[in-house]
Amino acid sequence: MPSRRLAALYDIHGNLPALDAALAAAEEADVDTILIGGDIVLGPIPAATLERLRALGTRARCIRGNCDRLVVEAFDETPSRKLPAPVAEAVAWTAAQLSRDQRDFLAALPETLSLDVAGLGPVLFCHATPRSDEEIVTTRTPLERMRTVLDDVAEKIVVCGHTHMQFDRAIDGRRLVNAGSVGMPYGAPGAHWLLVDTDLRPRRTTYDLDAAARAVRATAYPRAEEFARQSILHPPSEEAMLELLGG
Repeated sequence: MPSRRLAALYDIHGNLPALDAALAAAEEADVDTILIGGDIVLGPIPAATLERLRALGTRARCIRGNCDRLVVEAFDETPSRKLPAPVAEAVAWTAAQLSRDQRDFLAALPETLSLDVAGLGPVLFCHATPRSDEEIVTTRTPLERMRTVLDDVAEKIVVCGHTHMQFDRAIDGRRLVNAGSVGMPYGAPGAHWLLVDTDLRPRRTTYDLDAAARAVRATAYPRAEEFARQSILHPPSEEAMLELLGG
């Protein structure tokens, strides 16, 4: 049965206060499905964040992000690549906060999901692109490369995340929409997400940033101060991140 109204929440990154704010806003919008777009746990409050989502039961549909994959690899002590030292420390710490059951939940998540939305038809949800959980695409990605990204996609609408910046791009009759990041946004502070019904509508939900920063600083997360400052209180601008990411 098609979803009547859906909330796409991406890149939560263990930011439980931001997730709670986005979920409350989604409830106010009367959604019947909550799509979690990956990168759920890598951040300061991983286990409680994951359990908050699991408590939603069948209303929540989840896909896996690249950071979820890295955390599972760290849990299993089977890293697939050498990460920069600060990132590796954060990944290892996050993995150590999870139970075996939580690890298994993340490991079993699919990389993509195609869901029917009333008024839109089938919508493909992926973390970064349909062919990769870590490929970078932005507003600056050349059209020719965007065509190759969507080459084998049957759906006319694709929702992604990964770069933490909302956008809406048209590519040869298809539409690629980035939901933004709930927990680590670039641009304006707040929880960024996407409302999907007869159209795709970017949303930004404000919450108590000072209280959230205090909660993060009270954790043992190795990058807690950086996270509180740069992901909650004073996120970097989209322009700065576009220069950094390219795409």
